[in-house]
Amino acid sequence: MKKTEHSPGEARVLAAQHAFRWLVVALTVLTMLAFAANSLLTRMALEETFIDPATFTTVRLVSGALMLALIIGWSGKRPGTSTQALLSAALLFIYAVAFSFAYRGMETGAGALVLFASAQLLMLGFGYARGERTHFLGIALALGGLIIFLAPSDTAPPLNYSLLMLVAGLAWGGFSLVGRAGGSPVLGTANSFILAVPLALLLLWWQRDALVFDAVGLMYAALAGSVTSALGYVVWYWVRVRMATISAGTVQLSVPVLSAVLGLLILDEALSARSAVAASIVLLGIALTTRATRVRVPLARHTQRLRRGRS
Repeated sequence: MKKTEHSPGEARVLAAQHAFRWLVVALTVLTMLAFAANSLLTRMALEETFIDPATFTTVRLVSGALMLALIIGWSGKRPGTSTQALLSAALLFIYAVAFSFAYRGMETGAGALVLFASAQLLMLGFGYARGERTHFLGIALALGGLIIFLAPSDTAPPLNYSLLMLVAGLAWGGFSLVGRAGGSPVLGTANSFILAVPLALLLLWWQRDALVFDAVGLMYAALAGSVTSALGYVVWYWVRVRMATISAGTVQLSVPVLSAVLGLLILDEALSARSAVAASIVLLGIALTTRATRVRVPLARHTQRLRRGRS
């Protein structure tokens, strides 16, 4: 078989395209690790230091707001307020609070699985209500696996903490849906973090008798806010627009797995065979659903497309 030869100019273009694809892959892996590290840092802070969840949440949101304010300021943009921004900030705050309080009693991988599954199922359900058609077996597998994972047993996470993480996941899913309707995702995320800071300060006041400051815990919170959250979101938004929607949804299946691996390696956490099987069923169901989801085209628009194709 004759090898195709390219001119020097074409070879340079192909090499640049190849390098760019690898850059996207590398940044995608880095972003998924950052999202998994969010769970790890939160669990480490609340398990291994004396910091309380309210302080952790506030420092995470404030450090994230400062980092994002610097990023949008450097790009010449300014934060603003709107009804959508206020709703987004409220959902972000609910997610961050429930996330922190839930990780007082959940292991890293278990928390990430409940968070991810509930957020994805909410977004898939919203898409179905808007006319998207999906894989019902996938939905059934995801819901069934999540029920098995959370069902009372010697190895299941405590129900009260699981419900808190479920709230966090639903809030995160709502935050993601509201963000899709906006303009610049980075500016929208920055607005949300900045507007969530006053809510976090109110949380501090409400929890004033239970506040515990810990230097290492504060460091973990600052890293979770400024690096694995703020910078992680910025890089993810850059990567997401450069891959197919289905790929963007499917690649996030790695986050609970990475979280469980990090928890195993760093915190010596364990995952029972029952929990591992249930988690695999959840991820399989979401993968099937994500790959099968299609947007329903209205009849009038479909007819117009057919007519254009015949002309």
